[in-house]
Amino acid sequence: MVDFVFLLSWFPCMFLLFFTFPFFYFFFYNTGKSSPSSPTSVLPKSYPLIGSSFALLANRDRHNQWAAEILTVCPTNTYVLRYLGACMVFTAYPENVKHILSSHFSNYPKGEMLRNILSDFAGKGIVTADGDSWKFQRRILSHEFNPTSLRKFVEEVVKIQIFDRLIPILSMTAEKNSQLDLQDILQRFAFDNICKISFGYDPHYLSPSLEKSEFAVAYEDATRITGDRIGSAIPFVWKLKRFLKIGSGKVIKQVTTTIRESIRKIIRRKKHELKENSSPETNDDLLSRIVKDDNLDEDFVIDMVINFILGGQDTTSAALTWFFWLVSRKPGVEKEILKEINQISEEPGYDDIKDMVYIHAALCESMRLYPPVPVESKEAASDDVLPDGTIIKKGMMVLYSTYAMGRMENVWGSDWNEFKPERWLEKENVTGKLRFVAKDPYAYPVFLAGPRICLGKEMAFLQMKMITVEVLRRFQVVPAANGDDFAPVFVSYITSNMKGGFPVKIQKRTI
Repeated sequence: MVDFVFLLSWFPCMFLLFFTFPFFYFFFYNTGKSSPSSPTSVLPKSYPLIGSSFALLANRDRHNQWAAEILTVCPTNTYVLRYLGACMVFTAYPENVKHILSSHFSNYPKGEMLRNILSDFAGKGIVTADGDSWKFQRRILSHEFNPTSLRKFVEEVVKIQIFDRLIPILSMTAEKNSQLDLQDILQRFAFDNICKISFGYDPHYLSPSLEKSEFAVAYEDATRITGDRIGSAIPFVWKLKRFLKIGSGKVIKQVTTTIRESIRKIIRRKKHELKENSSPETNDDLLSRIVKDDNLDEDFVIDMVINFILGGQDTTSAALTWFFWLVSRKPGVEKEILKEINQISEEPGYDDIKDMVYIHAALCESMRLYPPVPVESKEAASDDVLPDGTIIKKGMMVLYSTYAMGRMENVWGSDWNEFKPERWLEKENVTGKLRFVAKDPYAYPVFLAGPRICLGKEMAFLQMKMITVEVLRRFQVVPAANGDDFAPVFVSYITSNMKGGFPVKIQKRTI
């Protein structure tokens, strides 16, 4: 009923838009424009009734780049975008971000709009949860990220996956002098890893045959459709499809059913295993600890598992895809990475990986330019004023662009567009050793900040660093297209991707 009322409420707007479109189309393309050299030429034109809807539609496939262009020329890197009678605030100003994520945290929950978009897939999990539900889930998940669990993750999960699956596939590709899509390989690797730690289930998505797993494909489809909804310039369209159960509205219903039923079977099997055998080996994953609480509803447990996978799978694979591309273009950076790798054991453990500062800096620098989650949204619970003076009304969507923040000259300097790990390092006076220097989390909110800071930050770094060490120690990753012929396109909705994948050749190192 709520969806039907929503649809009816949009009919007048759609009617007016339909009949006024020719006028606005003509007006949009024939009115005088600002000088190309003027900063105001970057700002989207706004018209009565529809606001900047034309610009929103025109940039729907490059919304992160578009937002960065706008925010760069705004005095406080903040802009109020108006569209179809509504408005939202975009910001890349660190003081505003700190206000939203920390000092006024309670006034900026995830909100009903985001929950409505993600509910078909993510349910009531931590990604969209607020209040007591968020606190409860965060408390449970925090137990997965203690030092003991992280050490076990690196030495028993990641290491095995690397040597048993990732390295053999890369070796085979090198021997055959063939190509592979590194983005696809990394996504498969991350999916197996996160499923293993989430509920002790190995989908074998990364295997020599590279076959498609029904569970993994369903998860990818659900992520893609949900991402399309987030990036939709006209939400009415996907809401109508969901209401009528057609197109993507029908598909997401089918794939989420596949996902939920697959996890439900795993939950019931896990409960049976725990009854039959309560040894530590059957209690070493997230699901084992959750299902012990008989008070938790099974559907809620499924929501928690889906969200845990969502937070840990696509983010690490996205970060590594862009990282390997950037390293392939910077021989000097690759040389420094190899120098650091050669200083540690051939069988590095948890402590070795944790202390690798140059690779850590290179990963941070890669995520500055190509963040796994390029934009975050909040919904104002009450009227407010941001530190830069921007007025916020109750119910207004407030977004901060991590993608744009990594491109601000006033924060990163005139060389912001260079891949430069050294900007994160400094030499210690006494030893001369390199030391990693963290940046202000509100100027670099790649892992969020404040009360909702990412719990899996250390786990993500450990996994990415271990993969970097073992891959670059053995191989050189070379884009299949020569030189500047390969110009990857950054696209994203839930998490970022390299449009069309990352085709590469794998060459064995001779040293």
